[in-house]
Amino acid sequence: MDVATLAVALIGVGGTLGGTLGGALLSQRVTREQNQRADRERAEDRHDRAQEARRDLYARLNTTARAYRVAARDSVRAAERGETVEPAVLDTARDAWLEQYSSAQMALPKYVHEIVSILNRALGVGYSVVKQLPNSPDPAEAYSRAKAWFSGPMSDGVYLLRVTLRHDLGVEVEPDFERTYTRILAALDGERRNLERLLSSEQTRATRPA
Repeated sequence: MDVATLAVALIGVGGTLGGTLGGALLSQRVTREQNQRADRERAEDRHDRAQEARRDLYARLNTTARAYRVAARDSVRAAERGETVEPAVLDTARDAWLEQYSSAQMALPKYVHEIVSILNRALGVGYSVVKQLPNSPDPAEAYSRAKAWFSGPMSDGVYLLRVTLRHDLGVEVEPDFERTYTRILAALDGERRNLERLLSSEQTRATRPA
């Protein structure tokens, strides 16, 4: 075999090997890109499903909190008018809220959990307000205080919950959110503590032997 023939043969073999190697590298690159795209799509799908689950949870929290407050407020108004109050309505609203609150505790961001937790305590005090109305030593004062609680601090608390959940979802981002929620939350918790002390004092007087 002369030199020219050998050179042609070597070039042919090199070209075949180079083409095979280049094809293998191209195939690996395509496979890698496909895998990366599939990973991104799976991550986006997980994020979308998590976001949808969070929206559903937040919607249930907002709905049950509003229903609980309204049921308590309506119970106060009905009792003041001398109408028959069906305890099951308020108890059902309370149970629905507590179920959602219990489910949400492990899923909420820290600042959202703080707000929901304080609102839960405030709603619980509101429940006690309604239940203690029949035994209040000063009915007129008790009804006035109850109506003020549900139309004032309690209404603000439920409003704060809605704003917080929408803010956390990115639906309606409040530029001054931190200052607003800190102010409302502090006021709600302070009013709740004051009301707890009043209720405790009244209950002690009501149960004290004459």
